[in-house]
Amino acid sequence: MNIIEPNLNGTHLRIGIVQARFSNEIGSAMLKVCIGKLKELGVDADNITVATVPGALEVPIVLQNLASSDKFDALIAIGAIIRGETYHFELVANESGAGVSRVAMSYNIPIANAILTTENDEQAHARIEEKAADAAVVAVECGNLVNLLLSEQFEEEDDDE
Repeated sequence: MNIIEPNLNGTHLRIGIVQARFSNEIGSAMLKVCIGKLKELGVDADNITVATVPGALEVPIVLQNLASSDKFDALIAIGAIIRGETYHFELVANESGAGVSRVAMSYNIPIANAILTTENDEQAHARIEEKAADAAVVAVECGNLVNLLLSEQFEEEDDDE
């Protein structure tokens, strides 16, 4: 049996982050925590690119452009969608989440989705630290894993020739 162990060494990884500015206080705090954790995992500050967008619905299109550049090993989506009094919350939460997933699958790139969906500001504030740090860990671990799997796939193709 082959077991691939998690690799949390971000030394050679290039990470792109897209932060939604709507609920900017929360998103900015998440961005700070996430970048701190990425650096702790060895990702060089020069290998971190941050783009901001107005809100969660705009996150997928910028992720798609980052993914299509082939300059990143993993991406991170950051923001907060807080329930209001209308159906708009469900629309934004569902569409942004689906868009993030489509980009990941279409471009074969790991995307840590750290867009919070909460009932109120208090819940969002309570989740800033854990969700942002988790996003950094997911990006590094999955970036390394996909890179490994792709390198093994290309090695197998070379062996077949």
